[in-house]
This record gives sequence, structure tokens and C-alpha cells, in this order.
Amino acid sequence: MLPVTSLKKIIVVLSCLSLMSISPAFAQEKILRTLTVTGQGEQRIPATIAQVELGVEIQGNNAATVQQEVAKRSNAVIELLRNRNVQQLKTTGIRLQPNYDYSNNQRRLIGYVGVNTVSFRFPVEQVGVLLDDVIRTGATRIDNISLTASESAITQAQRQALQQATADAQQQAEVVLKSLNLNAKEIVSISINGANVPQPRLLENQGFAAKADAASTPVVGGEQTVNASVTLQISY
Repeated sequence: MLPVTSLKKIIVVLSCLSLMSISPAFAQEKILRTLTVTGQGEQRIPATIAQVELGVEIQGNNAATVQQEVAKRSNAVIELLRNRNVQQLKTTGIRLQPNYDYSNNQRRLIGYVGVNTVSFRFPVEQVGVLLDDVIRTGATRIDNISLTASESAITQAQRQALQQATADAQQQAEVVLKSLNLNAKEIVSISINGANVPQPRLLENQGFAAKADAASTPVVGGEQTVNASVTLQISY
């Protein structure tokens, strides 16, 4: 009968041999052959909404007089905008400040400047006429006009772009594997690289009509582009 110590040594050796005999097969099973592909999707949607910021700016010698004139014109502009049922109307700035002349290395008070600005959203096809009307009503400045699609249109375009990108990735994988006489097994991982929200298109400040008999200012919305990218890792 072998000593206990000798038996332990034999068991350890046999265990090592068993592990050595199965480890190559075990490692081979762990090798996962994968193909990584990235698909692209793009959707174009019309810009149907104009985001506008405009206001009243008045200069004068007396602060109270300037402020009163700004308030009078601003109230008229806001009343017009409300009557036209603009969306998301809000005040974005109110300012009354001294106006100085800095000639001859001296600062000299020459009056005051009052400003009141508002922002709102309005359909693109109607905003040209509205801008002309607010100028005739009392607005003196148009600070910013940006054109964008509606939120619902952007959301729908994002979904469609993601679907298109996913299908594109799958088609790429199918072409590659088929050309190599291989078959796809399953999708190992999915990575959505983004379905971007398009930036509003900014318009340069134009000379909007100020005469009652002038033609309305044309504003053309154009299109926005939504891009999406999807990466698939597929085993074969």
C-alpha cells in the first residue's frame, strides 16, 4: 500500500494531465468569430417652423421718455403677436442704459437707449408677412431667425434613420459573409452611435419691408438632415 504522500502526488499529476488534455478544446470553444459592421441612415425633413427674436430699441435724451416709448411700442407688438396666435411667446430681454460719447478721450452722456426683445415660433410660410407687420407696428430690430422642423417630425426622422442604419449594417454583413461562404449566427452586440438632432438653420438679418404697400418678405424653410449610425457585432 502506497503512503498517503505518494497518493497525493499521483492525484495532483493526474489532475494536471486531465486539465492539459481538455484545455485546448475548452479554449477553442471560447474563441468567438465575429464580424463588426457599421450602418448609416439619413433622413431629410422640411423646416416648417421659424424661431424669431425681435424687439424695440429706442434712443432719446430722457430715460423716462425712452422707457415709455419702448413700452408703448412693445405692447403694440406683443398684442399683434398674440392676435396672430404665435407659439412660445416670451420676453427675452429688457434693458435701459445710458448712451455715452467717447470722443476726444472724454466720456459725455448724450442720452439713453431702451430695448425690449421677445421671441416666438411661427409657421415658416407665414412668418414673412408677420415680420413686415410687426415692423409696421413698432418693432425696430430683428435679432435672430432660425428655421427648424417640428419636434414630432424630428423624432420620426430619428427613428427612420436608425431603422435605415440598422438595415444597412445587416445588409453589409450579409454581403461579406455570403462572399466568404459563411453564415451569420447571432448579433453579439449593438451600438447606437447617434441619431443627431439637426441644428436650426440660421437666416442672415435681411431688410424687412416697412411700408404698407411693400411686398411681403419671402422666407423659404428648406430642409434639415437627420443622421444615424448603428454598429453591429455578429458571430459566424
